[in-house]
Amino acid sequence: MNTPQTPQKKDKAVKKSIIDQTIEEILARLGDDSMAGIYRHRIRTMRTRRYEMPAPGSRPGRIEIMHTLLGIELKIGKRRLMCPDLSTARYLSIFARLGLIAVAIPYDITRVARLADDLESAWFRMVRLVEESRPEASVQSIRRMVQQLEEHQRLEIEAIGPGPVSPQFNR
Repeated sequence: MNTPQTPQKKDKAVKKSIIDQTIEEILARLGDDSMAGIYRHRIRTMRTRRYEMPAPGSRPGRIEIMHTLLGIELKIGKRRLMCPDLSTARYLSIFARLGLIAVAIPYDITRVARLADDLESAWFRMVRLVEESRPEASVQSIRRMVQQLEEHQRLEIEAIGPGPVSPQFNR
């Protein structure tokens, strides 16, 4: 039996479908330039090693790059991770923002800075597309769409995987 929907439930269903449509359009526009696309096609295709961050759960809280007397530290919530340089801290902060615990990091450290730039650009492009696609939307709905896109990116990157603990060397 079909039960008639109340106007409030109907409005929520329509809004949800509009949000889902908008998210699909944004993912289609990003394509391989999304964070997951960059991770799949540019990071995982090179020699990498697994890096595990002791990040708390899916929403890590505040993420901060700190310059201390001992060097560069990445602060995720209440935990601090020592990083060899600023570009590595930027690279890891992007994945920590998504709530990932294990990621692949390039073995060749000269490539980390460029990849960190590209990942940050993909992040801001994603947020900008959300804001442009729904200019009439409230701040809360924009935040919700960004969170759904973050979740989608996190799940895609988790599906790709962090790779081996140490890189494979050809002899």
